[in-house]
Amino acid sequence: QAQLAESGGGLVQAGGSLRLSCDASGRTVGKKAMGWFRQAPGKEREFVAAITWTNVTYYGDSVKGRFTISRDNAKNTVYLQMNSLKPADTAVYYCNSQVRPLREGWGGLDAWGQGTLVTVSS
Repeated sequence: QAQLAESGGGLVQAGGSLRLSCDASGRTVGKKAMGWFRQAPGKEREFVAAITWTNVTYYGDSVKGRFTISRDNAKNTVYLQMNSLKPADTAVYYCNSQVRPLREGWGGLDAWGQGTLVTVSS
């Protein structure tokens, strides 16, 4: 499978914004739901947001009202606009080109990319 290419991470102060991008153009995404997850040091990977092919969106409780997921189906690209960032948002952010609600919560079914690091300073 072609690699996912996450980008847009960086260092930002609390209250700031970042926009992440995930290029899945090397994969056949089709009508799959795409999504974002994150993993903070010492913690398990956490669901952040998902978006269906018809732009129905879902969010983790900790980011509702602050993050917005969107996608460009023609480019097989998914975005994550992150506003009002908090130090607790510090993590490596990963996208997945096929996400699905599983019994234990949202899961990513395709191979993961290398992620992009977001660091929020207080």
